[in-house]
Amino acid sequence: MTEQLELYDVTIVGGGPAGMYTAFYSGMRDLKTKLIDANEQLGGRILIYPEKMIWDVGGLTPTLGSRLIEQLKQQAMTFDPTVVLGQQVVNLERQADGTILLTSANGERHWTKTVVLAIGYGVLEHAKLEIEGSDRFEVTNLHYTVQELEVFRDKRVLISGGGDAAVDWANALEPIAKSLTVVHRRDKFGGHERNVVKMKQSSARVLTPYAIQSLHSSSGADIDQVTISHVESGESERLDIDAVVVSHGLRYNFGPVKEWGLDMTDWNVKVGSDLQTNLPGVFAAGDFVDHGGKVRLIAGTFTDAVLALNGAKLFIEPEAEKVAYVSSHNSKFKERNRALGVKDDDEH
Repeated sequence: MTEQLELYDVTIVGGGPAGMYTAFYSGMRDLKTKLIDANEQLGGRILIYPEKMIWDVGGLTPTLGSRLIEQLKQQAMTFDPTVVLGQQVVNLERQADGTILLTSANGERHWTKTVVLAIGYGVLEHAKLEIEGSDRFEVTNLHYTVQELEVFRDKRVLISGGGDAAVDWANALEPIAKSLTVVHRRDKFGGHERNVVKMKQSSARVLTPYAIQSLHSSSGADIDQVTISHVESGESERLDIDAVVVSHGLRYNFGPVKEWGLDMTDWNVKVGSDLQTNLPGVFAAGDFVDHGGKVRLIAGTFTDAVLALNGAKLFIEPEAEKVAYVSSHNSKFKERNRALGVKDDDEH
């Protein structure tokens, strides 16, 4: 079956920060690399909040999510990995010779010596507003993410939700919106305490415990009014609005991955110190993994990527160096440095 397929050393499933950094580091280790992602673009979960400032990446001043994605993409492409987008991998099958055959939902197959699973929490879906007919407004002014802040400038905005994203969007939109109302069905917000305090001290009108009861449209195209109701008393209020942002969390779906025989909990796969799963040659990195030293920050994701890829390298070549040379000593970067007009130490 695999004779007509090109064999790769490493195939990375997942195109978020973990997957992209694994692709970069795989190039440093001189491995033939393929990266597959179910989305039509790289970025992973950061695609959900491109306008959010990310503060916790070492060496970077506060950086927009969209900018971080672009920088990670540029870095990932350093060694020209093969990238396949818009394909969800649904099957993993061990071949007689020990290699692995991956099959996508569209039937396309991928042949590889090792796999690094960087799939986060699986396929992400926004929890939708459970009001009949609300889906027709998704093409106009009902939003499940904030892609561009300017879309909401000088508008009357209603945000429904109480998690990190809802609170962050409230703080980002409050300075530019004409008015901002936040409704949450519980009194306690799940966002970071400092951000919740900032939101409550702003001009935003914060109502708890309230929920959206119904949407109204005089034109049939845009929502122009929303009825909200008190969760306990049922008391309702009708608001004039220009845009609704629903942030009720994400639904995660691992789909067929749970049928591959991996040692998994509901949310993570268990790995060893080299980040290898219980399946030989199958490694994991990022939010998908659980191990004793796990750091659930983007910085920790990069470390996972290095450990998983080093494990894959040694799986293929047991006598190889345990780690790659640092970039200042790595021969792969000398030509690239010269292209950038930078001389190596031995050329001065």
